[in-house]
Amino acid sequence: MSSLDGVVRGIVDAHLHQWNPRSTPWAANRLSRLYRFVPAFGDRVFPMVVSQADREYVLTPSTVARVYEPMQYLADTSPVFKTAGVRVDTVVHMESHWRGDETAGRVDTPAGRSAVEETRYVTTLPFGADSLPQLGAIVAHADPRAERFAELIDEHAALTDRLRGIRWITTRHPDPKIRNGADADGILSSPSFLKGFAEVADRRLVFDAFVYSHQLYDVVTLAREYPEVTIVVDHVGAPVGVFGPVGARTGATAGARADIMRLWRERMVTLAAYPNVMVKLSGLGLPVLGYGRERWGNVGSRATLTEMVGPLVDHVFTHFGADRVMFGSNFPIDKPNVSFDMIVGALVDLIAPLGGDYALSKVFRDNALRVYKIETLG
Repeated sequence: MSSLDGVVRGIVDAHLHQWNPRSTPWAANRLSRLYRFVPAFGDRVFPMVVSQADREYVLTPSTVARVYEPMQYLADTSPVFKTAGVRVDTVVHMESHWRGDETAGRVDTPAGRSAVEETRYVTTLPFGADSLPQLGAIVAHADPRAERFAELIDEHAALTDRLRGIRWITTRHPDPKIRNGADADGILSSPSFLKGFAEVADRRLVFDAFVYSHQLYDVVTLAREYPEVTIVVDHVGAPVGVFGPVGARTGATAGARADIMRLWRERMVTLAAYPNVMVKLSGLGLPVLGYGRERWGNVGSRATLTEMVGPLVDHVFTHFGADRVMFGSNFPIDKPNVSFDMIVGALVDLIAPLGGDYALSKVFRDNALRVYKIETLG
């Protein structure tokens, strides 16, 4: 087994979520209150009060209904030193799709204002203290279609000198029982989005794109229209159902899964032709990839994860190369299926034969520092 010891001084996790749903305007507020008083009851009622689409996206309410801040992250990442010989020393906070509190039947906080408050909240977290990793960059939540988009970006930037990017989740799926993260199809290639996106380009920010694999051609349109903007494709392009059945019918047969993989491969090859597109090796434990529906997780071991995601990693490296790929944990969303050290170990095992120490250093540190313009301490 390979190691990162002597290859990088520390891992940069380029895709981390932080939240405290008990005190912040986030989508899991009601589940958080339930968990606060009766955790076991929350587990029992979860399948009855949450849609299949949401259940299959998170597997367990504990993932989103509990506080996840630097101390919880440190506990999850501590085992990685034994696995890889180094620790996580820098993180990129990825927006967590905050929204207004709806518990009283109204939206108290508009989406844009809520997103700015998320940035404010992240700046108060104790990153860099004691043995906690430093906060290297923030990718904030904002919709380029919005009338006040430019103003919202500037409000984020006024709160922190670590603003490095924008993300607007545009996931949509034709299967009615797969979770949608957007209000319409084709957002990234729509005229209103493309017009507003000029504000991202003007500020030299990165754009993180989270789409499902059948939507990847929308990213092609965006990359072609704005070649000066670095676009990071999150979660290896999210081929939903590639490992097993999800939703009503997606990935239900071996033939269907083979088609999902084939179409994902074709779209990734097309994307690779655009040098401003990067790929993030994140979301490798996303339940919607088709690992299964059990709340306790469905991968089982580092060896199993390595075998399953190996074809995805190999294809990405073949067409994008080591200089256009980076690591992100997507914690805690991926936590029900995979441990942090399992993800790192599997990727080290896969990447070392493809590119040796050079590729390992690029994926686990150098590319994220470059793309998100991170200044490290020490």
